[in-house]
Amino acid sequence: MLYISRWKAAAILLTAFICCLFAVPNFFPEKTVQRWPAWAQRHIVLGLDLQGGSHILLQVDTNDVRRQKLQALQDDVRKLLREARVGLTRAPVIRGNSVEVVVRDSDVQQALTKLRDLSQPLGGFLGSSGQRSVDIENAGGGLIRLTVSEPAIVERTRQVVDQSVEIIGRRVNALGLVEPSIQRQGVDRVLVQVPGLGNPEELIKVIGTTAKLTFRLVDTSMSVEQALQGRPPPESEIVYGSKAENRVPYLLEKRVIVSGEELTDAQPGFDQRTGEPIVSFKFNTSGARKFAQVTQENVGRAFAIVLDEEVISAPVIREPILGGSGQISGSFTVESANNLAILLRAGALPAKLTVIEQRVVGAGLGQDSIEKGKMASYFGAALVVVFMVMT
Repeated sequence: MLYISRWKAAAILLTAFICCLFAVPNFFPEKTVQRWPAWAQRHIVLGLDLQGGSHILLQVDTNDVRRQKLQALQDDVRKLLREARVGLTRAPVIRGNSVEVVVRDSDVQQALTKLRDLSQPLGGFLGSSGQRSVDIENAGGGLIRLTVSEPAIVERTRQVVDQSVEIIGRRVNALGLVEPSIQRQGVDRVLVQVPGLGNPEELIKVIGTTAKLTFRLVDTSMSVEQALQGRPPPESEIVYGSKAENRVPYLLEKRVIVSGEELTDAQPGFDQRTGEPIVSFKFNTSGARKFAQVTQENVGRAFAIVLDEEVISAPVIREPILGGSGQISGSFTVESANNLAILLRAGALPAKLTVIEQRVVGAGLGQDSIEKGKMASYFGAALVVVFMVMT
C-alpha cells in the first residue's frame, strides 16, 4: 500500500486549496467579482476568439509620411545653404515629390557639394542597398532639384509603423483595457484587437488621434486679414482654430518654441477660477528652459497651443513662465480632457493613421472550441477511470 506522510499530504491539500481559491473568480459573474477584494478579482483573461471583442485595422497615411519628409528636406536645404553663405535667387519650395531651389550660377558647385550631405545611403537586408534617400539633380540655370526616393518613403513608413505600435500600446494600456493585442501587419498597417470591448468608437478616438502638440508665437508683423488677402511672411503661416474656437484663423510663426516631445507629464483637472476642465502639463528640463526664455522675451505677446494643426488656445503671455509647467484650456469636457492627457503622456503618433477596418468580433469560434474541449475532457476522464478500474 502506498504510504504518504502527513506533512506531504497536508502540503498537497494546502496547495490544492490555494489553487481552488484563485480559480473561484472564474466561476462568478463580473459584477459579483468586482465587489470582492482586489487580490481576489484576478481571473483568466479569455482571448478575442473566446469572449469576442473589437478588431481594428489601421493604415499609415503614406502621403503624410511623404509630406513630412519633404518639409524636413526643405528646412535642411534652407539651413545648409544659409550656413554655407550660398546666394539664393529663389528660396527652397516643394514641388510634387521634390524640393527645388535656385542659386546664383557662381555658387552652383558649392551648393551641390553641400547638399550631397542630405543624400544618405539606405540600409538593406545585408547592409547598404546601393540606393540613396535623396536624388540630387542639377537642372541648369542655377536650379537644383532634390527628390525623395521611393525606397526612402518605404523605409520611413516601416519606422512609423514600429513607432506607432509602441505608442498605441501605451495609449491602450492607459485606458485600463485588459490584454490588448497590438501588432504590425505588412509594411504600413497596425492591427489592434481588444477582447471584451463591445464598442470600439471610444478606442478609435484615442488611438487614431495623432496628438502632435506644439507651442508657437503669434506673428504680429501683419494682421490676419492682410495675410489672408495677400501672402503671409515666409517664416509664418495661417493656422485655424479648432471647432470649439469656431475655426478662427491665426497667423503663427512656423518656428516651434516647444513641442509635445518635451512633456514629462499631463493630467486632467479643473480650473480653480472657472471650474472648467483643463489639462495641466510639465516640461522636461530642456523644454522648461526654452519655454522660460521665450516667455521672458515676449511678455505681452500671444502664443498659440497647436494640436494636430489646430489652435486650441492662444493666451497672452502676462508674465514669464519659469516653473516649467502650465495648463491647456479649450472648451474641454471632462472626457475630452482626460483623453487629451492620455494622448500627451503616451506621445504623438509619427504620422496619421486611418481606420480601414473595424468590427466587433463574436465569440462563435471560441464557443465551438470550448465545446470540443469539453468533449475531449469528458472522453479523457472516462478513459482514466476505465484504466484505473482495469488496473
